[in-house]
Amino acid sequence: MTRVDVWLWSVRAFKTRSMATAAVKGGHVRLNDEPVKPAKTVKPGDRVTIHTPGWDRVLEVVDPVSKRVGAKLAVEAYRDLSLPRPEYLSAPVARRDRGAGRPTKKDRREIENLLGRENR
Repeated sequence: MTRVDVWLWSVRAFKTRSMATAAVKGGHVRLNDEPVKPAKTVKPGDRVTIHTPGWDRVLEVVDPVSKRVGAKLAVEAYRDLSLPRPEYLSAPVARRDRGAGRPTKKDRREIENLLGRENR
């Protein structure tokens, strides 16, 4: 049996174990539609729901691994039952070239127009 926070970290749902523990403590993770504590154990057939703003990721436990595994093995440890990620969450983010410095007033106006905000 594996703790829910360790399992989430093991299957690469979270980058670090402390991030997984914080998400569980913060109420962003549910096990079988019930709030859980980080030490709750998972078993095959359990349904883990991870809430992120605008999207819920639903994973069914297939293999309760307790050690971090490679990406290919991590995908085999769960079955993804979540709906497709909304388009607005996967839209590319505007980025500036590294070392370009702070945006000028003209740049800021263009950024505001790009984001659909009115100039004030």
